[in-house]
Amino acid sequence: MPNDNAPFDGVEVRDTSKIAALDIGSNSFHLVVARVVAGSVQILHRVKQKVRLAQGLSSDYYLDDEAQKRGLDALNVVAESLQDFPPENVRIVATYTLRKAHNAKAFIRAARDILPYPIEVIGGAEEARLIYLGVAHTNHDDGQRLVVDIGGGSTEFVIGQGFEPKMLRSLQMGCVSYTKIFFKNDELKSKSFDRAITAAQQELEMINKAYLRAGWKTCIGTSGTIRNIIQIAQNESVKDSEGKVTLTQLTRLMKVCCEAGSLDKLQISQMSEDRKPVFAAGLAILIAIFKSLNIDSMVFSPAALREGVLYEMETQFTRPDVRQRSAESVATRYDVDVEQAQRVHSVTMGIYQSCKDDWNIANKELKGLLGWSALLHEVGLQINAHGTQRHSAYILHNIDLPGFNQEQQTLMATLVRYYRKKVRPGDIPDFTLLPSEQVYKLIAILRLGVLLNIKRQDDILPNIEIKVKNNTIRLTFPEGWLENKPIFSADLTNEAQYIQALDLQLRFE
Repeated sequence: MPNDNAPFDGVEVRDTSKIAALDIGSNSFHLVVARVVAGSVQILHRVKQKVRLAQGLSSDYYLDDEAQKRGLDALNVVAESLQDFPPENVRIVATYTLRKAHNAKAFIRAARDILPYPIEVIGGAEEARLIYLGVAHTNHDDGQRLVVDIGGGSTEFVIGQGFEPKMLRSLQMGCVSYTKIFFKNDELKSKSFDRAITAAQQELEMINKAYLRAGWKTCIGTSGTIRNIIQIAQNESVKDSEGKVTLTQLTRLMKVCCEAGSLDKLQISQMSEDRKPVFAAGLAILIAIFKSLNIDSMVFSPAALREGVLYEMETQFTRPDVRQRSAESVATRYDVDVEQAQRVHSVTMGIYQSCKDDWNIANKELKGLLGWSALLHEVGLQINAHGTQRHSAYILHNIDLPGFNQEQQTLMATLVRYYRKKVRPGDIPDFTLLPSEQVYKLIAILRLGVLLNIKRQDDILPNIEIKVKNNTIRLTFPEGWLENKPIFSADLTNEAQYIQALDLQLRFE
């Protein structure tokens, strides 16, 4: 029998850590808490809150007060499971609705009063990548696979192989948004299904040719919407194939809905009451996907976005590798002058090291984003040498950059937008995770990194002493060096005037 005094006293205790991922979705909020032990992610706890955030998104993309309250109430419930978690062990991602809402920042600020962790609004392609990562780490398949995730406001499509996603797309069709448009007043009519299916197929025209050309061996569906549909379709009809759903089963299920005529008359086993209001819209979208992509059958994977976030948080699946690949891809695509990028990066990082503590920017994430901005600041050169900084900003703001969330992309776009010429603080966006003073200082550091490499040559800069005090940065050159560089001195004089707009002072001697 067990030793009552010291049970398991001889068992070796390994180092473990607890991590948590929260998915602020358009339909539901999902929290997953896991333990990382011996390189393995073990799920400990799940919390799901049905919110239907997208239901409160107006046609002009403003989130109404009622939906915001539902979201904040859900976060209060989630907060109980995150007490005492260190910030580095929690990652919160928000998807379609907060991606689209013009007043998303107001909601995020209110959320920060409940959860003391950063909330990342991620782009559609990044959402698709993380969904695929969750599937890839929990499902083994040989050959290419198509992964589909129907959310409340958008649907993600990924073709990948092994752990590598190859094609990533997010389309604006979701079970909550389609319910508002096509299934008002809880009516289930064949005309409503036809309209919803047609609308989804029109969206799918943007990807169907490319995806069909790429091909796949297996098709996997994720998310609660697809899980619910597959379970019900197999329960309500003769199973065409064990564990899979087919178009025949889906059309049978649509017929059952139309015969009922309305939600209150729809009698289907295995359908929860909270899933019922968006069931018809999800079914219509899935039928359209089967038709447009010629899908024979689909299996379900319980892993999705939140699991992908967890696996990426675990140290052996770190984001820097993803960001490295993203940055290298952009640099190749836009023919970046690699040698100049490396010069600017080296000097910028040197200035950062000298300033980080006094300027309160000693943060690994900020350092990384500043570094990527230095490496990619000239991507806009391929468009036009005139106004390069504006072109660079446009590219970094709008391109798909796996590994970066929307605010991170916006920050990099802002830094490169003002790496030279005049700075207009009024045009600099507000950030939910950063005070404007930190953004200003990062801009100033990148500007100096670029300016000090204006000759685009190696080994021409002397050792420069860099010191900061309050809002003043001082550059001290070797005695007599500046006297022989009148143009360089003039550039520094101009720069001292430019960065005054950022409430900063530049002194040099």
